[in-house]
Amino acid sequence: MAQSQARIGMVGVGRMGANMARRLHDLHYQIVAVYDTDTRRAEELAKELGCTASPTPAHLAELADTVFTVVSDDGAMRQIYAPAAPDSLLRHATGRLFINCATLSPALQTDIHTLVEQQGGRSLEACMASSITQARQGTLYLMCGGRPEVFERATPLLKDLSAHLRYIGPAGEAAKVKALVNMVMNANTAALAEGLGLGSALGLDLTMLREVFAQTGANSRVLETDGEDMQQRAHDCYFSAAHAAKDSGIACSLGKQVGLDLPVSRATYEQYRRLVALGKGELDKSAVAELTFKDRLKS
Repeated sequence: MAQSQARIGMVGVGRMGANMARRLHDLHYQIVAVYDTDTRRAEELAKELGCTASPTPAHLAELADTVFTVVSDDGAMRQIYAPAAPDSLLRHATGRLFINCATLSPALQTDIHTLVEQQGGRSLEACMASSITQARQGTLYLMCGGRPEVFERATPLLKDLSAHLRYIGPAGEAAKVKALVNMVMNANTAALAEGLGLGSALGLDLTMLREVFAQTGANSRVLETDGEDMQQRAHDCYFSAAHAAKDSGIACSLGKQVGLDLPVSRATYEQYRRLVALGKGELDKSAVAELTFKDRLKS
């Protein structure tokens, strides 16, 4: 069982961040503080873990020497790292290690890395290609970007959160890989939803169809994780439709930056944006099937 002298703070204690904190607490790491814009959520987790619910990111960074950030998007990340804000993480960056786990644009990951180093801290991106269950069990797939020596320093801690740990390269590079991982995953999910939706409209037995998919070129990891859920309309959230929309949007933006048209990813992005617009963004990404099964949106 792993132990560490690190004083750990967790910024963003939604489904992923909270379960990462629980995992580290189980392994006897010292969780000193948690912070979330949802103060009730932070207070409940702090009570569970026996730590402080910090009122601001700056207060958390003051207490911790290792800070994980697991926030929703670029906007949330800019807010907690705002250079001029009195409640910014950067107010107490000197000597701290910041491990940024959210799926963000590569440009912002690079900007955060620079800001932290300018304030005397160290920064590492640790992009997660994993689910809530894996966060709780410590079996995340982590792709890391930053300085090699910072990655080496963080490796023992990150190994206790992951089953697969990979160093990708300098700041921003892991974010590029993560964007592509989710781009392909989301496209696979949307394609599977169309296949099952069309199969249903044609009167096919969907259990049989999923078995055939699994034994042929239609097989995919998403078939295993999402196929039955699409069939049963079981969309409990493991990876939200809102996050799928955000991540496909990041990939499409990267394509534009290098002059590539990505029509499949663009169509996938629009499907998830439509799902969010219909108020279903907090459902699992498998809920994209609600758009492709005949008459489901009417029920």
